[in-house]
Amino acid sequence: MIAGAFRALWPTTLRARLFLILLAGLAIANGLSFAVLSAERYLSAKEMMLRTLKDDVATSIAVLDRTPASERPKLADWLSRGNYNIILGPGLAGVPNTSRHGQEIAAKLESAAGSRFPLRIEAIPGEGGRLQAHLTLSDGSPLTIEITPRGVMPIADWLPYVLALQMALLLLCTWLAVRQAIRPLGALAAAAEALDPNGKSAPLSEEGPSEVAHAARAFNGMRERIAHYLEERVQILAAISHDLQTPITRMRLRADMADESPEKDKLVRDLREIERLVQDGIAYARSSHSSGEKAARIDLASFIDSIAYDYQDTGKAVSVIGYVDGVASTKPHALRRILSNFIDNALKFAGAAEVGVERKADGRTVIAVMDRGPGIPEDMLKAAMQPFFRLEQSRNRETGGTGLGLAIAQQLAGTIGGTVRLYNRDGGGLVAEVAIR
Repeated sequence: MIAGAFRALWPTTLRARLFLILLAGLAIANGLSFAVLSAERYLSAKEMMLRTLKDDVATSIAVLDRTPASERPKLADWLSRGNYNIILGPGLAGVPNTSRHGQEIAAKLESAAGSRFPLRIEAIPGEGGRLQAHLTLSDGSPLTIEITPRGVMPIADWLPYVLALQMALLLLCTWLAVRQAIRPLGALAAAAEALDPNGKSAPLSEEGPSEVAHAARAFNGMRERIAHYLEERVQILAAISHDLQTPITRMRLRADMADESPEKDKLVRDLREIERLVQDGIAYARSSHSSGEKAARIDLASFIDSIAYDYQDTGKAVSVIGYVDGVASTKPHALRRILSNFIDNALKFAGAAEVGVERKADGRTVIAVMDRGPGIPEDMLKAAMQPFFRLEQSRNRETGGTGLGLAIAQQLAGTIGGTVRLYNRDGGGLVAEVAIR
């Protein structure tokens, strides 16, 4: 139960945990230091008080014993001190002294009085530790020394302010230490979340303490290795796809020269499907790297209309909805390929496509291709952007395609500094949009 309560109260963030551990450790260490100093001061002050009490009482007894009885009342007040009073007389009735502090005082008084004046130490009930030492002077006169123990370590008025300042400094130093320890972790986490081996983002800064610099170098090295592996994979895909074109072309030629038969038709269809797969593989490999195309300023309305007209000329149901006035700086051929892939998918699975353009308040231009097809399950939208991903339930091989169209679009969007997004359309269908600046 206690462990469960502790886990419930224990903070979940590393920042809060380090802050509490450091603050508690420093506060406890500071408290122990203050306690040790206070104890040492208390013991020193008490020892000094007892020594002073012994010397003063011995002097007072000796003076009063040698002074005539008639003159003693004048000296009683003069010989009294802040922590004891001289009373000429038997004093008050008390009880045996049992306290440890009282016994220490009694020992000092007995040592001060010496063997000539036997002492009887009694405590006054209900008087907050008051003691009375009873003795008899040489002439038989009773004498009482009333001791009122006081605090031996008074606290200065400025001490609470010093303690408050110390706690403020502890808080500040703890916060700075935690900030220095956590900030590199935050930067590393942000870099890991934004990791894009194909992107052109700057590497993680390798400045700071040696441990932080070592972690940053390790992360940058990992990023470079991932980029190298991905590039190598794409190069292998491009090489295989390129090398397959020659034997596929020879097979097509031989098939065309064969006699007409149902088997020939099936073979030709299979070869065309393989050829499309190879071409898409080459296109994907090329799209993962910048083609060297330079950015240019285009008129958005004319650019979108020209793409739609090209499809309409071949009898495809592609329409433009909405209108945006202005220009955009982008790579026209890459953007055209992205939109063509979106439109091809919409035509393939819905039979018609609508292209909409919208200018956002943050300066982005969003071009969306919408259809009324079967859409994509919500849990598969992200996976649909991966290479060779196919939805067998609704987008099967009978409709054609290799599963590279959206992946190619995403790769090309990265080369023009844009982003691609897929989401299901209200009322059914899919929306594929690319955002550019």
